[in-house]
Amino acid sequence: MSEEPTEITEANPEEVAEETPATEECVEKEAAPKDRSAELEGQLLRMRADFDNFRKRTQRDKENWNRMALEPLVIDLLTILDHFELGLQNAEQHEAKAAVTDGFRMVFDQYVKILEKYGLQLIPTENAAFNPELHEAVTQLPSDEVPEGNILAETRKGYTMNDKLVRAAQVVVSSGPAEDS
Repeated sequence: MSEEPTEITEANPEEVAEETPATEECVEKEAAPKDRSAELEGQLLRMRADFDNFRKRTQRDKENWNRMALEPLVIDLLTILDHFELGLQNAEQHEAKAAVTDGFRMVFDQYVKILEKYGLQLIPTENAAFNPELHEAVTQLPSDEVPEGNILAETRKGYTMNDKLVRAAQVVVSSGPAEDS
């Protein structure tokens, strides 16, 4: 067997470029999966954040919905609370039996605590200045003891629920000292 010598020829640079990719293209192809991976990881993080925000917003909306759903019920219960309190005052004025009055007082206190548990707050009126956002002025009366613009008396209690006005307190407002004629 005779071996033929292989001929070594110089290759045309253009032919070599066509046959093997340039080193820049190799680097780009190797970097592309890394860039794609980083891009996907960024998308995943954004999706997680969006979902977390969605979950928090949904929870907040649910809590707001529950508060709004309770509001009409609480407003209706306030009328019963007013009548209950008037009954207690009447029983105390007419010197009803202490056991009966104490029993009703305990039920009244439980009733108030349950309403407070759901966010109901009494609007303070004693020694307070008139605030049109919280109080409804029924009338004005002169007073030498109470400065003008302050509350003299309360005719109906007012309440807020979760920092929202549910019912304004009806009050009598001082018009200042009486003028002598």
